Amino acid sequence: MAKIKVYIKNNQTEVKVPVGIKLLIRRCCQAVLVTENFNDDAEVSVSFVSNNEIRNLNRIYRKKDRVTDVLSFPLTGEDGTREHNPETGAVLLGDVVISLETAVKQAQNFGHSLEREVGFLTVHSMLHLLGYDHETSLLDQRIMREKEESVLEKLGISRDETFITNGENN
Repeated sequence: MAKIKVYIKNNQTEVKVPVGIKLLIRRCCQAVLVTENFNDDAEVSVSFVSNNEIRNLNRIYRKKDRVTDVLSFPLTGEDGTREHNPETGAVLLGDVVISLETAVKQAQNFGHSLEREVGFLTVHSMLHLLGYDHETSLLDQRIMREKEESVLEKLGISRDETFITNGENN
């Protein structure tokens, strides 16, 4: 099985990074690669940022002047080829940027755990780094959503198992 190196950096102070979130992110990244039969060693960077920072990045790179939950920045050459780390030979998949502020708010709005939300955002972004795009068509949106839920279910953080009831996680 291919290995993935996940570099995680906290670049915000608004939300305390919960214990176990970094391990969850690594598990999600690995699960996506396994599910997608990605057989090369890989590297990915994940950063936690504030709402202000993600809004700024969204404005600069997507021309959308608003806060978002997650952004994905795939590393591919102009010809569509993937870059490799010259020291390890691992494929450099790209960067994932998550607003923990927005993740907390969305978890509350959807009535599920922060772990479920961060897991979903990580899987969603990993699929983007591998070339999936839910904004191209309704079919692509459905394909991507089914892949997201399949990976999360394999990790035990499916929709049905992570809703908060009576103030406790199930």
